[in-house]
Amino acid sequence: MHESEINKFKKPAVKIAMCNFMENPRDLYAFARRHGFDGIDWSFDIAGIPQNPRDESLWAKQIKILAPLEIRYHCPFDRVDIGHEDPVEQRHAAALFRKIIRLVAKTGGGYLTLHVGLGRDTTRILSWNTTVESLRDLVNYAAGLNVRLCLENLAWGWTAKPNLFEKLIRYSGAGITFDIGHARVCQAVQTQQYNSEDFLSPHKNRICNAHVYHEEIEGMGHIPPSDIADIEQRLDLLMDMGCTWWTLEIREPEGLIQTKKIVDQYLAGPGRKKQTSTVAI
Repeated sequence: MHESEINKFKKPAVKIAMCNFMENPRDLYAFARRHGFDGIDWSFDIAGIPQNPRDESLWAKQIKILAPLEIRYHCPFDRVDIGHEDPVEQRHAAALFRKIIRLVAKTGGGYLTLHVGLGRDTTRILSWNTTVESLRDLVNYAAGLNVRLCLENLAWGWTAKPNLFEKLIRYSGAGITFDIGHARVCQAVQTQQYNSEDFLSPHKNRICNAHVYHEEIEGMGHIPPSDIADIEQRLDLLMDMGCTWWTLEIREPEGLIQTKKIVDQYLAGPGRKKQTSTVAI
């Protein structure tokens, strides 16, 4: 068989990451190594963002402790919206994200994920046009610093609707961080108007990251899968789309280890060869 034909059947090398759920980076590194993780999905704490050059240097030293693990970055900031209809709120959010982008670039990070409407129960205070323009501006600003800015789908709001999520990605040029738990519980999928694939299929070349767990339940947070059947179809989708960075977004050690075992079982299982993709991210 020709080499090009063989390569079609090779599965992509998936990297499995975990969240920075431990305060001490040395403990985080030790846990990641002990349990076979390839990287860290570092969520910024909005209250702990470095405020001066000294703090930035201290933070960068913490990140270096995690080497050679790959680090990607995440901004789960409630009610910080680049599309806020109030210009003061909008400018504050845009300036904050620009600062985060510069921090990521200083550490050599290549990916940063943000949200639209996180922590809100209405989109009435958001402007669609301002959101698109601000997101596009941040995508371009990040690209100038060699950072790929990605937008995550949420369980509610504009990004929970595949048709609107598609427009935000297309109009802004953002990459995609696909949260399989949010996709499972969003109304658009629950009512069978759309399916999970509809978040991804229009932009297969922009899928950079995945957040992997079973589902998000209000008041309980992210729920780990009980067995491989809970998430197998959605992992098949990630494989088909060529997404090779999977963050197991569980912050409780027992549930995280349980999820890791199930994902490892999936990746080692028979039939994975047919679920490959050569899509670049």
